[in-house]
Amino acid sequence: MSQFTLNLIFIGISFAIYIGIAIWARAGSTAEFYAANRGVSPVMNGMATAADWMSAASFISMAGLIAFTGYDNSTYLMGWTGGYVLLAMLLAPYLRKFGKFTVPEFIGDRFYSKTARIIGVICLLIISITYVIGQMTGVGVTFSRYLEVSNSTGLWIGAAMVFAYSVLGGMKGITYTQVAQYIVLIIAYTIPAVFIALQLTGHVLPQTGMFGTLSGSDTKFLVKLDQVVTDLGFRSYTGHHGTTLNMVLFTLALMIGTAGLPHVIIRFFTVPKVSDARKSAGWALVFIALLYTVAPAVGSMSRFNLTTTMWPGARAGDTFSQPAVSLESIQNDPDKQWMRNWQVTGLLDWEDKNGDGQIQYYNDAATDDEQVAALVAEQNLQGNELTTVNNDIMVLANPEIANLPGWVIAIVAAGGLAAALSTAAGLLLAISGAVSHDLIKGSLNPGISERGELLTARVSMAVSILVATILGLNPPGFAAQTVALAFGLAASSIFPVLMMGIFSKRINKQGAIAGMLAGILSTLVYIFLYKGWFFISGTNSLNDVPAEWVLGISPASFGVVGAIINFVVAYVVSNATEEPPVEIQELVESIRVPRGAGQAQAH
Repeated sequence: MSQFTLNLIFIGISFAIYIGIAIWARAGSTAEFYAANRGVSPVMNGMATAADWMSAASFISMAGLIAFTGYDNSTYLMGWTGGYVLLAMLLAPYLRKFGKFTVPEFIGDRFYSKTARIIGVICLLIISITYVIGQMTGVGVTFSRYLEVSNSTGLWIGAAMVFAYSVLGGMKGITYTQVAQYIVLIIAYTIPAVFIALQLTGHVLPQTGMFGTLSGSDTKFLVKLDQVVTDLGFRSYTGHHGTTLNMVLFTLALMIGTAGLPHVIIRFFTVPKVSDARKSAGWALVFIALLYTVAPAVGSMSRFNLTTTMWPGARAGDTFSQPAVSLESIQNDPDKQWMRNWQVTGLLDWEDKNGDGQIQYYNDAATDDEQVAALVAEQNLQGNELTTVNNDIMVLANPEIANLPGWVIAIVAAGGLAAALSTAAGLLLAISGAVSHDLIKGSLNPGISERGELLTARVSMAVSILVATILGLNPPGFAAQTVALAFGLAASSIFPVLMMGIFSKRINKQGAIAGMLAGILSTLVYIFLYKGWFFISGTNSLNDVPAEWVLGISPASFGVVGAIINFVVAYVVSNATEEPPVEIQELVESIRVPRGAGQAQAH
């Protein structure tokens, strides 16, 4: 059976399951569409939250970024997991106790202002649309390879699939679909990692294999990887090469951004009791850890496999003891079939610049490196000939590079799509809720019927899918980089206003409005000033520091600065204006005090 047929079978079966669940759990009311009628158990919600969370950025792109940068990009792991601790301890239980459907609804009621609610909607839309672009980027990458279509065609196919089950099922259908998607993605991520760890180190567990000894050698795997990449002029894999300030800020931006992401927060509105919200966050961390502890091993092993494929002598101890991979072998060797497969997608490409029939892969910017200089002189090299290696292909291509069985490759295809589609659905639900429940019903048409609101939610979700797909055709970076920008926006706008809304009785509507505007606008200005929408960074690490960055702070790290601006502006403006009404101060007190825990305010 051909690989293409296997891919179709595995992807088709998984899609049939998702659509079947959506039909079975079709939302018939706004309570089911927005919050699954508040009937999801903590374990089930934890698994659904993990799937909602582990997006294309986690499944496809994160390990790819780690693969090409190493230690510096471990910030993704630290920030994304650490944020759940903040969420569990500081936000989720209190927001669930408040008993509303959406984040802007909490902002509007807590700050007694329709204007604050509308600004919350605007912030949510900016964050969620940026985030969903990253998911659609991952969908396009996966479909383009495994269905052998162009990247743009893959995007439109993925959009149609998201439309089919998210518009139909709402939160109720999405929750149970995400449980199925979690099972698919965790199996798809773990199985190939186990195979490759056994191949390279003899360890069954990838987590321990990464620190083990390379098979057939007395050298530790990571030591060998450092030697291989530095021989080719690249920076050491295990070293820290960026600025510590930016690394710390980026980790913090991911942490507080996680705690401020609307599509994650609304998952905690679906559980029956306040105490279940904290339990859900705990279970989500457990399920997330099953993938996140494997990701560093996947990144390091995929980098090793790619490099030693291009230079077979690297495994033997001498990077240049054997010729580089030849054009003839790429065309005729079954072991190099993966290169031809990915070249078709445009995400991998090469050029024989010196006409020697070989493709030499090295860092041609390392002009002061003695070994690179010797290689250039000996082989008359005209520059690095592996001209394109998109970070987002590394996890998906790794099983093919390692010559794993066809069914494993097909499982990875299904898992990559499950990761991207599960998060896309959650984001689209947050967007539709903000438009239909907060903007239409909350401000423009308060008298809209439940049936009309449900129809509006589905239409707004469909429009959001269309917009995200169009923008996903030309994203501002790799999947994980695009998602990182969304975290910065969430950190600078939503997280501060939620924290102040829960823990400060003095912050009033004027302060909240001014703080949100100051936080998100300053972050947007910095992102557009130093990154721009149509500029895709030529670096693989968010710790690489172009000279023009202020104090070496990257656009993705600026969310922390934006959050500080938000807090300061809100505090200053609130203290310069009147106190919130007494009933609002009592409301804040009632949210924090555990009296009546388990009893949510009726909507």
